[in-house]
Amino acid sequence: MNLRPSNTFSLIVVLAIITALGPMAMQIILPVLPVMQVAFDVPAATVQYALSLALFTIAFSTLIYGPASDRYGRRPVLVVGLVIFVLGSGIAAVAPSIEIVILGRIIQAVGGAAGMVLSRAIIRDLFDRDAAARLMAYMITALVVAPMISPLIGGLLNDAFDWRAIFIFAGVLGALVLILALPKVPETLEKGSEIQSFRGMLGGFAVLLRVPRFLGYAGQVGFGMGMFMAFLGAAPFVMINVLERPPTEFGLFFMMVSAGFMMGSFLTGRFGQRLGMDRMMRIGSGLAVILGAVMLGLVLAGIWTPWSIFLPGAGMALANGLAMPNAQAGAVSISPRFAGTASGLIAFLQMLVGAGFAQLAGIVQDDTPIPMAVLMLSASVLAFLCSVFLTRVGAQDD
Repeated sequence: MNLRPSNTFSLIVVLAIITALGPMAMQIILPVLPVMQVAFDVPAATVQYALSLALFTIAFSTLIYGPASDRYGRRPVLVVGLVIFVLGSGIAAVAPSIEIVILGRIIQAVGGAAGMVLSRAIIRDLFDRDAAARLMAYMITALVVAPMISPLIGGLLNDAFDWRAIFIFAGVLGALVLILALPKVPETLEKGSEIQSFRGMLGGFAVLLRVPRFLGYAGQVGFGMGMFMAFLGAAPFVMINVLERPPTEFGLFFMMVSAGFMMGSFLTGRFGQRLGMDRMMRIGSGLAVILGAVMLGLVLAGIWTPWSIFLPGAGMALANGLAMPNAQAGAVSISPRFAGTASGLIAFLQMLVGAGFAQLAGIVQDDTPIPMAVLMLSASVLAFLCSVFLTRVGAQDD
């Protein structure tokens, strides 16, 4: 399919926005989790399901959209996903109870996962490998920038209106994106393309899960996400309930964490080839353990301030930016035959482990930042162990 340059530009812009919808919707509620806890008079662990169950849903949904779009086409599956996203946002906006909010979030997550999967598939359909790699950078930027600014947007909407405004905002944005996508996004799946079955996909998973090196790389990515999600799950309650800071201030401090990850990713691009993929991954994993210990030491010493939490948190995010891209690259390079399957499995495990740590952060939450720091350090240690030992065990078996 040949596209004019102007059409290519507009398509990439629309796809980047569609890609950002899911991450934006996941993170925008962070500042208002404590607000909803008070509004519905429920425990923190119950409100936490609005985050963790949505993450679990995205994890499983990413496994479905790829094969579904191979069978039914990219465009119709994407449109259905956007409609589901708008529907879920509307349900959460008018929910009379926390259970209905959680239901709306689950539906919203099913729809939000569509853009994360199908935008990459559409680019892969339209462009050769080199051009696709360059354009994928815009999708990655959207995946990073959306979570960085969405907590601030959520805090501002809550301060100006109330917590329901964030779901109204998400629903309106999803509807606008759908209106933009209808004329801009073509069907890109060629007739006669090879269709991957669910059985074939599961068979590829079984092969990869028997390879120690893959488990090492996947463990680093999964527990690295767990470290991040433990912070996301607990930091709003610590900031707002324990430190008694407004939701908007949480959004501003959280930008430091996202900026840290972006800086780590930049340093990976700058020095990764010189230092080597595995070495860079292990440096980042080790740095995360050190900074996790620093955070835990500060809070155990009674130093409870936004800076004592967010500065080490930003450092751990930077360390993740050094380790995680290299671990992902290592995972997909295990077997060229299963590169696509490895990518999907990594995304699934990443969200699954992350969701588990996010929910655990809500369950162990008390009136101190200590459980959060313990969880983050534990996840960073597990990621380090995977990156050091499992990958080396697998290398010896090759």
